[in-house]
Amino acid sequence: MCRIVSIFLLQRLKGSMSGDERDFDNMETRAFIKFFLLQGKAPKEIHTILVETLGKHASSYATVKNWVAQFKRGDFSTCDAPRPGRPKTVTSQEITDQIHELILEDHRISAKSIAEQLGISRERFRSIIHEDLDTWKLSAKWVPKCLNADQKHQRCQSSGKIWIFFRRDPNDFLTRRQSNCQ
Repeated sequence: MCRIVSIFLLQRLKGSMSGDERDFDNMETRAFIKFFLLQGKAPKEIHTILVETLGKHASSYATVKNWVAQFKRGDFSTCDAPRPGRPKTVTSQEITDQIHELILEDHRISAKSIAEQLGISRERFRSIIHEDLDTWKLSAKWVPKCLNADQKHQRCQSSGKIWIFFRRDPNDFLTRRQSNCQ
């Protein structure tokens, strides 16, 4: 009976593979390791069966051995235990708005000082600046990568006015321009 069940499970596992990709996850592989352990198979035998069935997608012998040891200790869960460590970072709209306001107040503000003021890492700051705000630092100033619609419209209007001014008197364009700026 156990032989028939193991053949059925392996065929099911093999059938869930499509090309080089596998449609099952590590929990299912661990379930098969647990099943074969309960049948009385040694880790080496289990690994051999998995290699014959899965080929290059099979777990390493060390992985099989570790899971067998865990099952023998009485922990029959096939799920990964939660891991301590740094939590995933989430960018809130509030932080993005605060960064944007700080940059608008002072275009020469440094990334380090913004990150320190808001209590975020520099990596998180860089992500917000480049991905969310689409800005980059040019000559010690934060500038947008692309102009927004209002800026494009203003630029077109300014360019149009300059073009009209130039068409009136091309020879006197630069001298008038310089005298207007002073």
